[in-house]
Amino acid sequence: MTEALPVGNGRLGALILGGVNEERLVLNEDSLWTGDDNPSGDYDKMGAYQVLGEVRVHLGQPTGVAGYRRELDLGDAIARVQYESGGARFQREVFCSHPAGVLVASFTADKPGQYSGTVDLKDSHGAVAIANTNRLFVQGQLGNGLRYEWQVVVLPQGGTVEAREGALVLNHCDSIVLLVGAGTDYAMNAAAHFRRRAPHEQISAQLQKAAEEGYANLKTKHVRDFQPLFSRVALDLGRSSDAQRAMSTDRRKVEAAKVVDPELEELLFQYGRYLLISCSRPGGLPANLQGLWNDSNDPPWHCDYHANINIQMNYWPAEVANLPECHLPLFDLVTSQIPDWRKATAQASELSRPSGEPTRRGFAVRTSHNITGGMGWKWDKTANAWYCQHFWEHYAFTLDRNFLESVAYPVLKETCEYWEDHLKQLPDGRYVIPNGWSPEHGPDEDGVSYNQEIVWDLFNNYVRACDLLETDKVYRDKIAAMRNGLVTPGVGSWGQLLEWMTEKKGTNVVPGSPELDTPRDHHRHTSHLFAVYPGAQITLTKTPALAAAAKVSLDARGIAPDSDVREWSFAWRCALYARLHDAESAHRMLQELFSARNTSPNLFGLHPPVQMDGNFGITAGLCEVVLQSQAGELELLPALPVEWPSGSVKGLRARGGFEVDLDWKDSQLTSAVVRSVGGQSGRLRYGAKVVDFQLKPGKTKRFAGDLSETR
Repeated sequence: MTEALPVGNGRLGALILGGVNEERLVLNEDSLWTGDDNPSGDYDKMGAYQVLGEVRVHLGQPTGVAGYRRELDLGDAIARVQYESGGARFQREVFCSHPAGVLVASFTADKPGQYSGTVDLKDSHGAVAIANTNRLFVQGQLGNGLRYEWQVVVLPQGGTVEAREGALVLNHCDSIVLLVGAGTDYAMNAAAHFRRRAPHEQISAQLQKAAEEGYANLKTKHVRDFQPLFSRVALDLGRSSDAQRAMSTDRRKVEAAKVVDPELEELLFQYGRYLLISCSRPGGLPANLQGLWNDSNDPPWHCDYHANINIQMNYWPAEVANLPECHLPLFDLVTSQIPDWRKATAQASELSRPSGEPTRRGFAVRTSHNITGGMGWKWDKTANAWYCQHFWEHYAFTLDRNFLESVAYPVLKETCEYWEDHLKQLPDGRYVIPNGWSPEHGPDEDGVSYNQEIVWDLFNNYVRACDLLETDKVYRDKIAAMRNGLVTPGVGSWGQLLEWMTEKKGTNVVPGSPELDTPRDHHRHTSHLFAVYPGAQITLTKTPALAAAAKVSLDARGIAPDSDVREWSFAWRCALYARLHDAESAHRMLQELFSARNTSPNLFGLHPPVQMDGNFGITAGLCEVVLQSQAGELELLPALPVEWPSGSVKGLRARGGFEVDLDWKDSQLTSAVVRSVGGQSGRLRYGAKVVDFQLKPGKTKRFAGDLSETR
């Protein structure tokens, strides 16, 4: 998994191994999960994301292989393998088509009759494949009753294909095309107990249509579907050296951790966008801990949805990196789970209201959850509010009023009601989240900064939603008053932002653990800095003292090799440093991701083991380096590092419904282009220079480096 090339259409994905005598395609279907609603909350019983199986194409032992190359083209989402053997040139192309709903693999050669061998399947749950003419067929059922099916069709040119003992035998084919379809009877619907009709008819119809279209048409439609999404954003950070360009990616990335490699930095940025498009498309499930790709039925952390930062980080780039439709699966999953989450919350004695009464309104979320209402491990009480931030941000970037009114607002209001019922009032009248947690660190107690900041964010976004929709004025005012009464983070004895309401002064909660609230605490999480990023409660302009304290805390957490920092930690810290305008530290976080301990040879994030939140998070962090909009203005190049003296970015999105292009030279802005989606007024900031502008829907304004308007 750390070396394979990933392809996906949002629902169906594959890891391409690229062997010469045998090609292995490790297949995933995003709804193939064990587990159920798991009322016990036992993490070990929650279930896990599963592998579908492998398609194996056995081609025999080649003679004298030369010129081998394996590549993934991010621009057209096609993986390729090329090599020479026995005087012939061989090429494979593999992609997952979103329009067709199937995986497509083409095997060609520049001489006829080169393909003899077998095609067989390895089902990850032991189901037996049936071979019939040119088709392999598997049906199975998991322990939770989930039914699944997958089929492989082989289309030859020249030669023959025949079925024999559960495999397909290739005889002197000039070329072959493999079509793979798969599905389960999962439905994202609690009322239907997360089930629908068996997938057989849908899979068969998809494969029949794909076979009739032929390879050339499938490829053309795939590229036409993928490229309009991927090409929305372009980043140019300058040219890498010839020596850097000549290296393979696995070697090159290790060197890039030491010497700046601008084109590889661009690649890592775009890789996050590629992966999000490939594993999160409307109608499917959202990206899990490993996106879509998984090679184990016992994957790390169940390959689940971790709600204390990981799934949120997966979606940080969705809006700013101009992939808003890729955000939709997250909203679909959350809303589908809420009915079961309400039941579990109401039954949890540890979630009783401060009065001792059981929960009657709203829902809470444990740290982990699956796709069928089940949750596991510790309650992360404010994860409900953190999910709400994503609902709000989708509106803030797109200005989709219908989404705000019909999808986001009901979830925001229900979550506000939950916290209205659960906040605890101190003797001085201020409000705290009772018995909270700063993941995955320190004691459980009242007024933890992480919890306070997230609920503040929820209340603030709810107030703004009410104002926009002109609704619920009385309740809006009540929530606004509670927001203003929340305890806010304090500043500690060495200038740090306090992680807990009271300073711990070196307390060890667990023997051998970091000393809390000291510069020696190098924990991987920076949960108390939520208000800096992805929140906006702490900013350099509006709360400079708290921003300075956040910087002290961030610096102290450290990045030493013996620290507890992980790949996703570097991605989060890149965004945090960018928000705090520390350009060089932000860039250093990017470079750290190229090290062997933080990314795999195929650039997958390496926790270790593989997690994909770092891939998504660094894309979002680099967006913050060149464009920010959380403070009510479009701030241009707020954290531009000296390592990027000249460059450009095109197609980033900003809150307020804007799309932005930027060019810079000699570390100075040379031009900016702002396009309007919703026709709002806006404000540009570059350094100390600020200008206001008005744009009608669909219109564009151009600005010079001094922010004067140009034509």
